[in-house]
Amino acid sequence: MKKSALLLTLTTVASAAMAANETGYVPESKDTTKVIDIEEVVVIATPKENNRLRQQALSSTSFSQNEMRNNAVTSIKSISGLVPNLFIPDYGSKLTTSVYVRGIGSRINTPAIGLYVDNIPFIDKSAFDFNYSDIERIDVMRGPQGTLYGRNTMGGLIRVFTKSPFTYQGTDVRLSAATYNDYKASLTHYHRISSQFAFSAGFFYQHNGGFFKNSYNGKRIDTDDEFGGRIRAIYLPTENLKLDFTLNYEYTNQGGYPYMYTGKTSGEEDRAEYINQISYNHECGYKRNLLNAGMNLSYQADNFILSSSTGVQYLYDQMNLDQDFTELDIYTMMQKQNSKTLTEELVLKSKAGQRWQWTTGISGFYQWLTTDAPVTFQQDGVKSMIEDNVNSIFPSGSPMMPTMHLTVNNPTMPVPGSYDTPILNGAIYHQSTLNDLLVEGLSVTAGLRLDYEKIKMSYNAHSAMNFDFLFKMGPMQMESKNLDALSSFTGKESTDYLQLLPKFTIQYAWNKQNNVYVTATKGYRSGGYNIQMFSDLIQGSLKNAMLDALAQDPNFSKFASMFEKYKDQPANVSETVLYKPEYSWNYEVGTHLTLFDGKLQADLAAFYMDTRDQQISRFSDNGLGRITVNAGKSRSIGAEASLRAQLTDAWSLNGNYGYTYATFTDYETNEKSGKEIVKISYNGHYVPFVPKHTFSVGTQYIWTLRKNSILDNITFNANYKAAGRIYWTEKNDASQSLYGTLNGRISLNKGNGQIGFWVNNALNTDYQAFYFETMSRGFAQMGRPVQVGVDIRCRF
Repeated sequence: MKKSALLLTLTTVASAAMAANETGYVPESKDTTKVIDIEEVVVIATPKENNRLRQQALSSTSFSQNEMRNNAVTSIKSISGLVPNLFIPDYGSKLTTSVYVRGIGSRINTPAIGLYVDNIPFIDKSAFDFNYSDIERIDVMRGPQGTLYGRNTMGGLIRVFTKSPFTYQGTDVRLSAATYNDYKASLTHYHRISSQFAFSAGFFYQHNGGFFKNSYNGKRIDTDDEFGGRIRAIYLPTENLKLDFTLNYEYTNQGGYPYMYTGKTSGEEDRAEYINQISYNHECGYKRNLLNAGMNLSYQADNFILSSSTGVQYLYDQMNLDQDFTELDIYTMMQKQNSKTLTEELVLKSKAGQRWQWTTGISGFYQWLTTDAPVTFQQDGVKSMIEDNVNSIFPSGSPMMPTMHLTVNNPTMPVPGSYDTPILNGAIYHQSTLNDLLVEGLSVTAGLRLDYEKIKMSYNAHSAMNFDFLFKMGPMQMESKNLDALSSFTGKESTDYLQLLPKFTIQYAWNKQNNVYVTATKGYRSGGYNIQMFSDLIQGSLKNAMLDALAQDPNFSKFASMFEKYKDQPANVSETVLYKPEYSWNYEVGTHLTLFDGKLQADLAAFYMDTRDQQISRFSDNGLGRITVNAGKSRSIGAEASLRAQLTDAWSLNGNYGYTYATFTDYETNEKSGKEIVKISYNGHYVPFVPKHTFSVGTQYIWTLRKNSILDNITFNANYKAAGRIYWTEKNDASQSLYGTLNGRISLNKGNGQIGFWVNNALNTDYQAFYFETMSRGFAQMGRPVQVGVDIRCRF
């Protein structure tokens, strides 16, 4: 039998052992006094790395299926707090998966961390938040992974692996019910037809009744209905060749954006009765269709492994938003995305255990993305944001000056916008490791990636305004009615970037389970276009168009020179909407230790990250949507620690702690203060949305019952997750202090069945999950209250 066939056999046996252990049955030969390394039990092939995760020179955390269930991990956002320095708040909707790690991250546009599912990259972060009912393992790798994984992995990488039908057999049924009308169901069948072919097929459905009420209509605002399914098929035509196909589809229909009003941030309060209330008079929600297909091919020769990963993703979604977040009729936004992405990667690597280990690859993707994002100024918005804004430019308060006043006739004013923003990316990379250099256990790794990206934008945004104009000076009065102003932006933009992403590591390992390392890596995340800025451009352009219409009107043509001085400079589209890539150098020292005969695992790391052109999310100056801006330079200094201890055969403890001190070192910006533009420096301020501390502590106790008992065992799990302080603004004038949530679970296990009773946020901790300011008003989304539930799992 060849090595590849032997590896497949060992993989099958190891994974089957884990599947059996999840039922509660513990073989007599198992040494339960040792901490079990997830990777020792679940052997999952990855196309790029040569060694297991804890043998690599990086800070990482892994979750088995059992750990995911015990810690209520049901989506990517659920791992927030369980991983040092990783913060993924659950706010808004599935459109927004904001990941913050080691001082970097942003709410919109390009993510700071990459996501791979069964070795297929997910390019668009609108697809990051998907259902986890069929997941076998999650790996979280912190620090830049750009040499092997490229763009948008400067904060790290999350790898998700689904269950293999070669290692799991039978039908897995899961049912769940919880308070707040929360119901879930999933069914997946795994079938191995022969030693060469196996498949799995399953579906899921879930309904969430919502946690927060809209006081305007008395209905829950954050309801959620989802369903979908996954198919996976693995074919082994020869001992050395493996074909692995996956296909999944999900449909999501969410309410969203439960942002309560917290009060005026400047000026006199005018909505005191709405403080601490959510009050929207327009629909808010998010609908998404998500289809993913992937094909992994792997060929094992005597001295190398060749693999190919091909991915296709289709995403079609629609967001509806009451953009003023109040009961007033100011303005709304509807955004539709139609995204199609094709990815391909070829990797050639050496086999494990060789003195010279190497990986060489080429990768590329093309994304077609069309976005329709019309903004509609409603009745109140036409008055306050269009009419009052224009009239503010005319002189007032002096009897020697004329009175000029514009009246907009449009009851509402739509601003349609359509944008095509395709992306082309290609890369070539190599990484080599020399083991046992000079002394046994000493290794040196060097790698380099050449990454090219081209982004384009075709835009078509326009709006029209019909207005009356009154001019009055002393006894003289002139008026023109039904004048038309038209604003239009149509054109194309493009830019490209060429990146070199090096990596250098020195590592010393001993006893095969312990190592210490020092590494320096460069990462970047790509730039792009702020399409929401076109609402600002249109608003400014309309003012100029209105003044031009007046200058051409017979009644006011003689005042053309006067009107000219009120006009704004024409906007430079490229400078206004483009944001640049973000770059970072990460310097890290760390260690992975297995101590006390395997009873304790410790992972420790300290890092220094220097970031340039940091991407920050903020609202535009007039409140018309969120944009990404580049914030000069920042610096992050921090440390991470993870511990797992097996105190007795039945009792285990785990803990994680992350510390990040992230501040701006060179960030000055121009902001409006009344009618003036002032320069503000944020140097020394904390980077917003990044928790200074993250930590969790958890315990598990397995009470094994006598043979022939009604149950095999009862498992108790509890964990406490905490994060803070979190600053919400660059000014650091609004923040959330350190807070924590207590969560628990009791599982009754018998054979292939399990009943679990669980509670999330058992202490009903009150905290802000998100806060922002727009139009001189503050809004916050509160964390979810205490929730209790029960779930049933059975395998046939």
